[in-house]
Amino acid sequence: MSLLADLIDNITEYPVKEVVIGVFNTLVWTRNCGLSATLKSDVFPHERVKNSGALTSMNVREVAGYVFSENPLEVSVGMAAINSALPVEREKFKSINAKELILKKGKMKVVGVIGHFPFLDEIKKEFRELYIFEKMPRAGDLREEDIPEYLPACDVVAITGTAIANKSFEEIVKWTRRRSYVIVLGPTTPLSSILFDYGVDAICGTLVLDIPLVLNQVKEGTPFKDMKGIQYVALLREEYFG
Repeated sequence: MSLLADLIDNITEYPVKEVVIGVFNTLVWTRNCGLSATLKSDVFPHERVKNSGALTSMNVREVAGYVFSENPLEVSVGMAAINSALPVEREKFKSINAKELILKKGKMKVVGVIGHFPFLDEIKKEFRELYIFEKMPRAGDLREEDIPEYLPACDVVAITGTAIANKSFEEIVKWTRRRSYVIVLGPTTPLSSILFDYGVDAICGTLVLDIPLVLNQVKEGTPFKDMKGIQYVALLREEYFG
């Protein structure tokens, strides 16, 4: 069974209250509010979302199934639906964000990051080596095709949660060393201990605290890095099972 199938198997039925597909983020409100980065198609930029206009007549498991679609917008909706309905283990959450954790675990080590996060330029001098892998590389980035060559050398590996949505996560993880410290981060990241079964050591995601505020920001195109009304939290393997 795949990670996505395992995640869907772990959610229960809830009615869908609202679905918002913003330019940067997608939000689904069921039991809680779940977020996902909004994935876009270069090939079919105007492809519609199946049942658009009637998604709130569906239940969350039906909408979560969109994550297996070939349409990136439907995948975004499916991922946000999963994140809205996963069991929330608040007593296990730690108040630490991914930037702090990467700094703590990666100081003077070789760090590999899948996804060019805005904070990386601020902290790259703290690492012995920093490899950034991108689907659309900027100056100094490596390509996704370079992962098999460079990722096995990394002591700390940070993977964007978007890799779960676009189905590349399990391929990426297989190139990590057994002793590497693996972090998954970003708004798309499912806050579920199921990820520990797939070689992850730290799950850094987001809780929506102020639903009306976050809904409005998603509608109005607020980038995730500027979003208010959310809380960064993490599940850490060493403490979860401690």
